[in-house]
Amino acid sequence: MKAFMDKDFLLETETAKHLFHDYAEKQPLVDYHCHISPREIYENRRFDNLVQVWLGGKNPDGSYFGDHYKWRVMRSNGVSEDYVTGDKPPYERFLKFVEALEMAIGNPMVHWCNLELRQFFGYEKPLTLENAEEAWNFCNDKLRNDPGLTVRGIIEKANVAFIGTTDDPVDSLEWHALIRDDETIKVKVAPSFRPDKAININKAGFAEYIGLLAKSVGKEKLATAQEVMDALTQRLEFFKSMGCRASDHGLDYFPFRPATPEEVNAIYCKAMAGEGVSKEEAEKYQTAVLLHLGKDYHRLGIAMQIHYSCLRNANARMYAKLGADTGFDMIAQNTCGGDIAALLSRLDETGECPKTILYSLNPADNEQLGTLIGCFQSDEVPGKIQHGSAWWFNDTKSGMEAQMKSLANLGLLGNFVGMLTDSRSFLSYARHDYFRRILCNLIGNWVENGEYPNIDSSLRKIVEGVSYKNAARYFEL
Repeated sequence: MKAFMDKDFLLETETAKHLFHDYAEKQPLVDYHCHISPREIYENRRFDNLVQVWLGGKNPDGSYFGDHYKWRVMRSNGVSEDYVTGDKPPYERFLKFVEALEMAIGNPMVHWCNLELRQFFGYEKPLTLENAEEAWNFCNDKLRNDPGLTVRGIIEKANVAFIGTTDDPVDSLEWHALIRDDETIKVKVAPSFRPDKAININKAGFAEYIGLLAKSVGKEKLATAQEVMDALTQRLEFFKSMGCRASDHGLDYFPFRPATPEEVNAIYCKAMAGEGVSKEEAEKYQTAVLLHLGKDYHRLGIAMQIHYSCLRNANARMYAKLGADTGFDMIAQNTCGGDIAALLSRLDETGECPKTILYSLNPADNEQLGTLIGCFQSDEVPGKIQHGSAWWFNDTKSGMEAQMKSLANLGLLGNFVGMLTDSRSFLSYARHDYFRRILCNLIGNWVENGEYPNIDSSLRKIVEGVSYKNAARYFEL
């Protein structure tokens, strides 16, 4: 019997062990999409206890922050919401989480948490209720006193070379400016452009948001749809000046319904007047904005990330109580691969298709994406159009294997830009280690089964590329 999560965890063959320990493990991290706070990086926050960094809680403005993956594990164990996102004492919340974690056999949360305890705290015992108090005291003492366990220390310990945060177009990026000008901060931190609120014309708060967008470009209002697109361009150029390498679109599904500028403007004016817009009208406006931004991304050398097929806020009662991004989302089924292809094709016709990374929350879309990306590659950069890393609910051992096997079957795994955390926790960098082990095990099995030649120079190039170098090239680091 193998020991639990030893140094060769998930590495089933000698080839896999060699590839991981000699090549993958040593590479820096490019965390090109996450939801961590640039302010906490600049201020070099120190956490008081594991609950702050793992479970989070309520912000002063009434919103919630924390790792919704962990919240779902606790709720699945019948834990009261008072312990999940509520104000119960931190140690009691921690015990409730550990109790749930013991039931999570087969869930990557078991691996993530134990990897984090080992990588950042040096705590080697499997986390259970029996040693929960010991682990709590051991890790909290380090969080409070170890100079290497501030936010910046955690980033340095994880060997992170680049962080792409997620930022709204109206954001001042003041914390990014402070990070840029602080020579003591070794990691490169850049904003990513997330314009969802300007695109979601059919969702609550659209008109109010457009008012904020107008102020961000020094105007009282944006009278036309073209003025909205011009404002987004202005803000995107500002983001680029602050080092932006990528945008990110979180779409329920991907629309493609072309319309004339006159039609789009009429729909925009209708929404701004407080009138409802139909699904078809919303799609016409959204398509126009996405085409406009796609051209800007290409012109500015910014990669376009598209996340789709999530049914958000499925539990209406809990959404009303806690708001969005609190663990009540699910996989959706959408048939929009053809619409994505149509948008990329329209951009390609004028030579303005940007670097694009596509993520579907529905794993049934793997093969469709694997074939879609092959239709729009070019000589601008190897793997210009990417099938993104297994996202969210697919961020499991089997989910990552399925995504990489699909990409390998239908494209070039060797040009894959690899893993990202998509996380709100600074300790989540351990997920890169998890991914790299799965990658090396997959490749190692192929080699030892005689399915790929055992040529070390080729294997090293692939493993180091997927672990770090491809993303460094893709995002021009």
